[in-house]
Amino acid sequence: MAKYSKKSSDEVKKAVHKQKRGTLKSGKSGKTVKSRKQAIAIGLSEARKKGAKVPKKKSSRSSKNSGS
Repeated sequence: MAKYSKKSSDEVKKAVHKQKRGTLKSGKSGKTVKSRKQAIAIGLSEARKKGAKVPKKKSSRSSKNSGS
């Protein structure tokens, strides 16, 4: 079974292309995205919003260990 749908890979492809051209902006701050990993994350997030098949986000380790 495929982990990502075709629609989600298209969204990632678009986001990485925008990042390479220097036109991809991040959330509220609106700063230009320079990291390839961040561009992929933005593409997956947009695919998630459009209802594509994308696995859930992984929670950060720091939030798991903050209780002790």
